[in-house]
Amino acid sequence: MLRVSFVSIPISDQDRSLKFYTEKLGFDVVTDQPFGNGTRWIQLRPPGAQTDVVLFTPPGQEERIGGFQSMAFTCEDVVGTCRMLKERGVEFVKDAERANWGGMEAIFKDPDGNTFVLANPNE
Repeated sequence: MLRVSFVSIPISDQDRSLKFYTEKLGFDVVTDQPFGNGTRWIQLRPPGAQTDVVLFTPPGQEERIGGFQSMAFTCEDVVGTCRMLKERGVEFVKDAERANWGGMEAIFKDPDGNTFVLANPNE
């Protein structure tokens, strides 16, 4: 059976991103080690998740930084999670609301301007 091991989030500053994803979003560090050319392989895991995120931008892929990311995060309570993340300083570009597909969703961004959907189809 195949599973997704990790997805990469394109970032410009690994230290700043590490601080954001651990302190503001609450992700745990799985690996933080040298990767070559002055970069590090930083692999994080959202609590309870089976898929990790990696804070790394491959050389030549810098144009991916700062756009809409084709990945979504989920939680049990989108409204409550938005409130908690806003208190931690996370910026939302779309507040929690009922989506046209029926669930609740919001959109937040990281320090590089990467935007992510936060959703729960069962709310």
